[in-house]
Amino acid sequence: MKDIETRADLEVLMREFYNRLLKDDTINYIFTDVAGINLEEHLPIITDFWELSIFHTGGYRNNVMQVHLGLNSKEKLTDEHFATWLKHFEETTNSLFSGANAEKIKTRALSIATIMKIKLSTPIN
Repeated sequence: MKDIETRADLEVLMREFYNRLLKDDTINYIFTDVAGINLEEHLPIITDFWELSIFHTGGYRNNVMQVHLGLNSKEKLTDEHFATWLKHFEETTNSLFSGANAEKIKTRALSIATIMKIKLSTPIN
């Protein structure tokens, strides 16, 4: 199995990951009903995020924390939501890729989810 080496690899990973998320009734409503994402519009944006995170290239310019703070204000993001998201992320990555960047993206996903959980549960003064 090959490693994640290009933006095209990230596109494959993100499409499969979101396909899995959108089939999971415990979390899909956050993307469809609460966030109201259009998958075809969202995929290039989320791929930009991971391209910046893994390869330090790409055009992601949004504040990912601010996006999730807004989402959390509409629907409380729970530990279970984060666990489900991470499970699908890891399983999808493992089903498609193997290598240093595959490990790096899973570690980054865990780190990002952990930081978000902390920030979303801490009142901002």
